[in-house]
Amino acid sequence: MPLRHHEVPTHLDVEDRVVFGLTARQFLYLLVGSSATYALWDQVGSAAGSLRVVAAGVCVIVTLAFALLRPAGRPLEAWLLAALLYLGSPRAATWRPPEPEATDWRPLTAEWQELTPSPVWADGGQA
Repeated sequence: MPLRHHEVPTHLDVEDRVVFGLTARQFLYLLVGSSATYALWDQVGSAAGSLRVVAAGVCVIVTLAFALLRPAGRPLEAWLLAALLYLGSPRAATWRPPEPEATDWRPLTAEWQELTPSPVWADGGQA
């Protein structure tokens, strides 16, 4: 029986499906979101029934949005990070050259008469 060789494509930019057709990232978002929803439901137990349902519903909607929505092929957390970086950055930038410091280009110890060049190459390497 001849051996068959199959080439496995490694250049595909596709995430592996783990459970129920969900990727690992989506499954973990659903797992963490459902845990957070249950914790919220349990902690808001003493509040009014409608407030409890609304809080849990908002948590479920946020969980589903982060797990399943991919606007323009990017995950929702990437869009959230881009929005936060945009909001945190200044709207206008102006560039001005820095003022030169006099100490950077003029030595303070010598007068202009004492500034004579002393090339090292002229005296055979002995300064």
